[in-house]
Amino acid sequence: MNILVIGAGGVGASMASIAETRSFFTEFVLADLYPAAAEKVVAELDDPSRFRAVELDARDKKAIVDMIAATKADVVVNACDPRLNETIFDACFEAGTNYLDMAMNLSKPHPTDPYNKVGIPLGEAQLAAHDAWRDKGILALVGMGIEPGLSDVFARYAADVLFDTIDEIGVRDGSNLSIDGYEFAPTFSIWTTIEECLNPPIIWEKDRGLYTTDCFSEPEIFHFPAGIGPVECVNVEHEEVLLIPREVDCNRVTFKYGLGAEFIDFLKTFAYLGLDSVEPVRVGDVSVAPRDVLAAVLPNPAKLGHLMTGKTCAGIWVKGTYDGNPREVYLYHVADNDTTMREWGSQAVLWQTAICPVVALELMSNGTWKGSGVRGPEAFDAAPYLNLLGEYGAHHGMVEMGPRLWPGPKSTGQPGWDRPVRRPLRP
Repeated sequence: MNILVIGAGGVGASMASIAETRSFFTEFVLADLYPAAAEKVVAELDDPSRFRAVELDARDKKAIVDMIAATKADVVVNACDPRLNETIFDACFEAGTNYLDMAMNLSKPHPTDPYNKVGIPLGEAQLAAHDAWRDKGILALVGMGIEPGLSDVFARYAADVLFDTIDEIGVRDGSNLSIDGYEFAPTFSIWTTIEECLNPPIIWEKDRGLYTTDCFSEPEIFHFPAGIGPVECVNVEHEEVLLIPREVDCNRVTFKYGLGAEFIDFLKTFAYLGLDSVEPVRVGDVSVAPRDVLAAVLPNPAKLGHLMTGKTCAGIWVKGTYDGNPREVYLYHVADNDTTMREWGSQAVLWQTAICPVVALELMSNGTWKGSGVRGPEAFDAAPYLNLLGEYGAHHGMVEMGPRLWPGPKSTGQPGWDRPVRRPLRP
């Protein structure tokens, strides 16, 4: 397998360091608009012989098609932010090459009733292209990070092995990570963080379909394992809610994230001030999007690992029946920042996001995961993935939940928004 990874940021760099330890590929090409960034990643590897850095503008479809041909790429990994998905996705289709991303195309809220009705949901255009990709005999594996990604694998495993019937699948993420010296410093791209957290959260129910709620709605206390403990989680927009019901028979799918009250207050302030906007505003002689300004002034998440302590946990809470009896479990994966920094040189959140697509690539290379069309991870056999993840030294865990067992989620009954967001009117 020849791999072309577009984007030499924190996730792309972590993918290279993880892939270095495996033998399933022939060449790993890391492409970036700023070639010095990709060259630095390759130079820091212990054995860079199978790696190469190149310059590539991910906004230029023709350049991507040409690079696919030049590198003889069997698969292209999109390690850029989802604003660039369309160009990379379309270039792979044109070139007849397999595609993998970790976040799907951005959504657009409903124009008149965003907190009740769905506008254009995440990944709509990608999923709509399924038949065209299938007919061409190539695979677009979408949402193959940690969340979405491993959560979808867990959902498939729960349906195949752990449950006879599933009522609800709730993705639940939380951490006790702290960053020394910063009052506010996201551990992932602030651009993506704002997109996820300030868009209307989406929920799927079998009898109702997709619908939206207020931001930060339905808060609950969820008890995370590995010493993380209780964390307040709230509804957030995420791909699993759309992907999992396509392949897993259940009644309800949600996604809740343990943001923390202080983090939520920052996000609310950004929204109230309009700093989350992607619409350019005139400042002197230039036009600039407020969200891009935030991304420029906040620290680079990839550079924060040495200041971080704690663990991050991603997983799914599943409720249903097994052998005629009620059952609840939490399937999870934990990354300890001290461990990921020591062993991989990557902070925990980025490393956890990066290892998941590398495992998927290995399964694709050996033919265990194969197919065509536009598919999410929940479409493939989960057991080989979880076994291989363990071989990488990143074992998953599970706790049984219920009375006298691991505590289940408890609603706090608090509202999400304190007041509606009113955008300033500009002439």
